[in-house]
Parts: sequence; structure tokens; C-alpha cells
Amino acid sequence: MKLLLFKSGLAASLANYYKPSSKFFFKIIATGLLLSQGAIHAQDSSNGEVKNSSTIEDEYKPFNIHMHLKNMHTWHGFVVTPSPMVATSLEYNSKNKKFVFGLWGGAGFSGDPITTNDGERVNANYKELSIYTSYHITDKFFIEAVSHNNYTGVEERGDVLHYWSYKKTQGYNFVDLNFGYQVTNKTSLYLATILAGRSGDYEVQNDGSLKDSYTHYLEVKHKVWEKDNNSLTLFTGGAFSFLTDKTFYTDQKANIINVGAVYARTVKAGGFSFPIEMTAMWNPEKQKTVLQVDIALF
Repeated sequence: MKLLLFKSGLAASLANYYKPSSKFFFKIIATGLLLSQGAIHAQDSSNGEVKNSSTIEDEYKPFNIHMHLKNMHTWHGFVVTPSPMVATSLEYNSKNKKFVFGLWGGAGFSGDPITTNDGERVNANYKELSIYTSYHITDKFFIEAVSHNNYTGVEERGDVLHYWSYKKTQGYNFVDLNFGYQVTNKTSLYLATILAGRSGDYEVQNDGSLKDSYTHYLEVKHKVWEKDNNSLTLFTGGAFSFLTDKTFYTDQKANIINVGAVYARTVKAGGFSFPIEMTAMWNPEKQKTVLQVDIALF
């Protein structure tokens, strides 16, 4: 609870100083880059070789790419798209593995039904390109900022796409500030807060004004079983706000929104290994239950 109170106070203080915009997120990125400078390995200016030629340093690769195939995409209790999709990411990692900056992209293989501004029903493929940065303060504690940019159906419904727009009512861009803590080797906590009421994270007051919710999402994970390359993890996530009844995830009040289990194993095929996760998720708020399969190709 002390962590929750601290987090809420931090979010409110940030709101008084920052206004989410492209400049706002760039400030977060710049701060992270400054923190990472000490982690970048020194190079000999005469020949470009790493001064410490140990095996560990020779294996350091600052950039990585990843690709996942999923039968659907879920996030914090939401079914973001019920269609099969591919998720890709491009990451920079500091040599000490404390700092990460990356781009995460998602694209659906088939269209999801949406309603246009003229009231027609059309299909629009899921499209997202989000930006994230994180810094591990200790081995157990990290801070993270994510700019979520899900622009599925924006142009299909007749709107003009403004990728760098963070206007309160445009609906597809928002920033959240997150904290993660590894309580034990089996239990972890994750707390995310949406900043400054973007993407509908506000409550309409009686006088018509909009009151920012600063919605918090708190998730607890606990690994209950592990053997060889197999494991089972249980999780529970809830949404709440100290400022409004409505939250980003719920219609009227705080609620549990994400309950389930993740079964993970590594499947070998030929000379390749593919980590696979199957997630059974139930959202009591939305009365949704799904089974998501996530295959990590690389």
C-alpha cells in the first residue's frame, strides 16, 4: 500500500509539470539515455576495439530484434485484437543490461469490425507501433515508460491519423509510467499509471468538465510450478483510481480485470528452440474469457 500511495503522488506531481506530447515522451527518453551513458563500453579511438577484450565484452550486442506469432493479442485484461497477429520489436540494451530503449510493433493478419464516422461497418487490421524505455535500478526493481500508439481503424473510420498527437480525446495515444518489483524468485509486482487523462482516461463531471483519472493497474504474478522447461504462473490484476470512480479499464468503479494462468514451455524442432506461452485469461469486468498462444520465433 505504501508503494501505491507513493506511485499516486508521483503521478500527480508529474501531471502538474508535464503535458503529454511528443516533447514529453522525448524528455523521458533523454533521461534514460543519460542514465545509460555510463553503461556503454569504452572503445579504443585508434582501432575501434573494445579495451577490455574478455569473452563477455566480445559477446555484447547493443541491438536485438524479436518476433512473436500470436493467435490473438491481450493486454491488462483487454482483448486488443481477437485476430491472429505478429509482434516485432527492435531494442537497444546497455552493456550492463540496466537500460533498454525499444520500438514494439503489432500487425493483425485479418480485419476487426469497426464503425465508421458515417455509421457503416467495415474491417480494419490491427496496427500498433509503441515506444518504450526502462531502467533497472536494481536487479529486482525497474522503472518503465511506454507510449502506446494503437492506431487501428483511425483512417478506416474516416479520421486523419496524427501519430504524435496526445490530445485527451483522440483516443489512440497515451503514456503510462510503470514500476516493477521482483518480491521473490517466484513472485513479482507490477504497477502502471496512465498519465494526464489521455485516450479517455477521465471522468465527465456534472458541469461537463473532464477530470483526469490517473488510472492505476496493479498486477501480482506467482510461479506455482516449474520442472525442466515447463512452468505455470498465476496472475491477478486490478484497476483503480484515487481521483475518480471510472477508470481507463472499468466503467463505474475499481475492479479486478485480469485473472488467469500462463503455462510456458520450450519446444525444440530440428536445431531450433521456440519458447511458447499459453495464457488463459478472464476479465470479470468485461465478462471475457480467452486462451492466447504466443510463440517466440526469435
